[in-house]
Amino acid sequence: MNNYRLFISLFLLSAGQCSMGTLCAQEQKSVTVTGSIQSDMLVPQNDERTGALKDEAFQANLYADVMLQSKNVDAGLRFEYLEHPLPGFEKDFQGWGVPNFWVKARWGCAELTGGTFYEQFGSGFILRTYEERSLGIDNSLLGGRVVLKPYKGITVKALTGVQRHYWEWNKSWMSGTDAEVHLDEWIPCMQASGTSLMLGGSWVNKYEQQEEVFADPTHKYNFPIFVNAWDVRANLNKGPWSLLVEYAQKTQDPSFDNGYSYDKGHAAMVSGSYSKKGLSLLLQAKRNENMSFRSKRSQLGTSSFINHMPAFTQDQTYALAALYPYATQLGGEWAWQGEAGYNFKRKTTLGGKYGMNVKANFSHVRWQGVTYYQDIDMQLSRKLTKSFKLNLMYMNQRYNKTVIEGEGGMVRSNIFIADGLYQLAPKAKLRTELQYLQTADDQGDWMFGLLELSLAPRWMFTVSDMWNNGSTKTHYYQGCVTYNIGSHRIQAGYGRTRAGYNCSGGVCRYVPATTGFTLSYNYNF
Repeated sequence: MNNYRLFISLFLLSAGQCSMGTLCAQEQKSVTVTGSIQSDMLVPQNDERTGALKDEAFQANLYADVMLQSKNVDAGLRFEYLEHPLPGFEKDFQGWGVPNFWVKARWGCAELTGGTFYEQFGSGFILRTYEERSLGIDNSLLGGRVVLKPYKGITVKALTGVQRHYWEWNKSWMSGTDAEVHLDEWIPCMQASGTSLMLGGSWVNKYEQQEEVFADPTHKYNFPIFVNAWDVRANLNKGPWSLLVEYAQKTQDPSFDNGYSYDKGHAAMVSGSYSKKGLSLLLQAKRNENMSFRSKRSQLGTSSFINHMPAFTQDQTYALAALYPYATQLGGEWAWQGEAGYNFKRKTTLGGKYGMNVKANFSHVRWQGVTYYQDIDMQLSRKLTKSFKLNLMYMNQRYNKTVIEGEGGMVRSNIFIADGLYQLAPKAKLRTELQYLQTADDQGDWMFGLLELSLAPRWMFTVSDMWNNGSTKTHYYQGCVTYNIGSHRIQAGYGRTRAGYNCSGGVCRYVPATTGFTLSYNYNF
């Protein structure tokens, strides 16, 4: 990272400290200091069985955050050390420095931020900057942001800046505004009836200079240097009912993602829900087309996205249910999702002595007559005795590996999961997982088993094995020990991880196979 950026970050932090020091002297109030340290390390080994390679003797990702807070001024920075990044993190991550630094000041109804910051307009259709370390995403903006609340129920935002790309910032400038109005704050009869209505609108502009990209040996593309996107939305809530509608549009934005198409982009969604004690319902649909929106048109991977298209599929936490995760297709997709949950009361015929919860979910994604993804899953959670609770899950899945990963055809699978939690003693719990994935496609069937012993508040011991009993006959075993004391958490382990995609919210990145010793340390203060 360039030295001047490190200098700027330290200067901003010092300025924040000076301002807060003056404030403390005037008001006899102390400054609150908070922060965290996260370090994930791997001692890799070569493993012919899994294809894991030992590129370096030691690999690690280290992050340290510090934040100072006072009544009117906050400041913070993040130090990152990735000289030898973990497998799956692009070599562009390699380096160290202070890429994130900021000062925030508040006066009356105004809030001003200078430095790096994260922001989201609406559902993120035209703007969402965020950090997701497990995916290697940090697309923060470096610039300025103003938030105004001039009257009750009204929030207005304005921002401008350049976007982070690993250890640099892309040269294109993003600017935008967002406004939300809560009408129920103005209308007493809406408050009396328990009704709220929010109306919102956003606009984002990207300025990016021309670059030489040739359509053929004699013709090059003439790119628009300004790309504009806008978004409108409404959110209505009354009692247990909620309804959200949103629409966004983007002007011509030819890029590598869309094959340098000059078509406009569109996105629309509607989401309705009902939630009352014992019952929950969710129905939602989304359509997006040509909504890849990057701060640099020629970049690939998970970096440089200005916006985010949420996936209308269930986020899975069980290993085999998450084996084939869906990645949102920005070129175009129709997505539908429905979910229903019900709690059967205690001491009823179906609820039994301790009650029972059931939940069903359906997700379907397609485009131009081709199914991209579909899952139907049903879950049952029931406490059978005072000390034993059982969760059962069945999932039927269709995963178009050709569309999502580039090749592989349609993978059709049935997944069965049993998860039991046994209270051995007041401070001792034993959790077990048994999972089975049945398919005649791709690599065939998979099995997974886990034992997790928790001795509160200090210790946790975990052993697991994910075994392909289809074509590869490979075991992916892991064992780890976790120790907690105060704000410190240490985890040490050894094992294998398979090559595959790691996903969150419809965003996925490929992670290679690894074998070796791992050590993680987390501290919050």
